[in-house]
Amino acid sequence: MKLLEGKVALVTGASKGIGRKIAEKFAEHGAKVAFTYLSSVEKGQALEQELQKFGTQTKGYQSDASNFAEAEKLINQIVADFGTLNIVVNNAGITKDGLLMRMTEQNWDEVMNVNLKSIFNVTKAASKVMMKNRNGVFINMSSVVGVQGNAGQANYAASKAGIIGFSKSVAKELGSRNIRTNVVAPGFIRTEMTEVLDPKVVQGWADAIPLKRAGETEDVANTCVFLASDMSSYITGQVFPVDGGML
Repeated sequence: MKLLEGKVALVTGASKGIGRKIAEKFAEHGAKVAFTYLSSVEKGQALEQELQKFGTQTKGYQSDASNFAEAEKLINQIVADFGTLNIVVNNAGITKDGLLMRMTEQNWDEVMNVNLKSIFNVTKAASKVMMKNRNGVFINMSSVVGVQGNAGQANYAASKAGIIGFSKSVAKELGSRNIRTNVVAPGFIRTEMTEVLDPKVVQGWADAIPLKRAGETEDVANTCVFLASDMSSYITGQVFPVDGGML
């Protein structure tokens, strides 16, 4: 059963990792998929071609979600290309890790702009379309680090905690227009970033998780399909940890 048949979805930061898998799953479930990438042009173009195998309309956009004007332009272009916009997954994010005493102001600002301000930018622009339709779904990607914190990631944790507060507020503001806003908080997920780590370190982290394994990008993507679909039509303002019980 295709749970997103006929819906138009935007996934930001989809050239790799979790974002890429979400775009794939959405297309597999019948959604028309728009997605963004910033610097990974070749990966973005490759994803656009790959999604076409699902027989649905897809298009990639090189866009910086942390720039307000670019975010507005992006949403307007998607509506022009696809006709409307029903689902937004705010997934774009970066890390600039370091202990607070060594963290530069630039490292703080970059993480806050890409991880948190981008969600304000895209949500503000997309909500105008959804309010006219009196229907829509926002899924904002946080992290377990945004719930419990993590040494060496004060900037990242603050940005991801901010996403939770922002999303709960927006859920209350837009609920009367039948627009739902939820948060997904992944734990230790196996991606390109984890492949370069020492296997012993990875195993140590996995051993500390109740389910005794790292998560897969598909675990996160499946949660997003549920939240984007009518199966979750009475759920808004909630945080969904996808963490194997880590929290």
